[in-house]
Amino acid sequence: MKILAFAASNNPQSINQQLALSVARLLPQAKVVSLNIDDYELPIYSEQREAELGSPAKVTAFLQQIAEADGLIVSFAEHNGTFTAAFKNLYDWASRSQRYIFQHKPALFLSAAPGPGGAQSVLQAAVQAAPYMGAKLTGTVSVPNFHQVFDQQYQQVKHTALFLQLQHAALTLHQQVMQSKAA
Repeated sequence: MKILAFAASNNPQSINQQLALSVARLLPQAKVVSLNIDDYELPIYSEQREAELGSPAKVTAFLQQIAEADGLIVSFAEHNGTFTAAFKNLYDWASRSQRYIFQHKPALFLSAAPGPGGAQSVLQAAVQAAPYMGAKLTGTVSVPNFHQVFDQQYQQVKHTALFLQLQHAALTLHQQVMQSKAA
C-alpha cells in the first residue's frame, strides 16, 4: 500500500507536514511518500495564464504523485480561516487538467494549528470541497495546540485521547484502501 502524505502548506517547517507524516507512520505496512507543495509553485492561476502556458509540467507531476498513491493523508494549514494561497493556487491549476485532483482515492483530512482552534475552519472547508476535489473521505481530525500536544523527539501526538483518535482515523483509511484495492 502506497500512501501520499503531505501538508497543504508551503511552509518548510509546517506543523501540518509533521502531523501528516506522523499519522502516516501509524499505518501498518504502508510505503509512505511525501511531497512539498512548494516544489509545485506556479504563477497565480488565471484563464489568460492557462491560455499562455497550457498545463505546466509541475501540475502533471503533482497529479502523477496522486495517481501513484493508493490513499492520501492531507493536512490543511489555515490562513485567515481558509486554504493557504499556495494550496489553493495549485488546486486551481490542477483542477483544470483533472477536475477531481484527488482521483477518488481514499483520503484522510487533517488540520493542525498552534492555537486552540485547531484550524477547524479550513478543515470544514476541505470537507465541504472533498467531493469537488475527488476525495473519498474516510475521516477528519483537527489537532489544536499543536506545540503542546506533539512530541518533537518522537514525532507523534502525546495527548492520549487525540493520539487514539488519529490512530483510529489512520486504521479507517487503511481499511478503505484495502477495500478499494480488493474491488
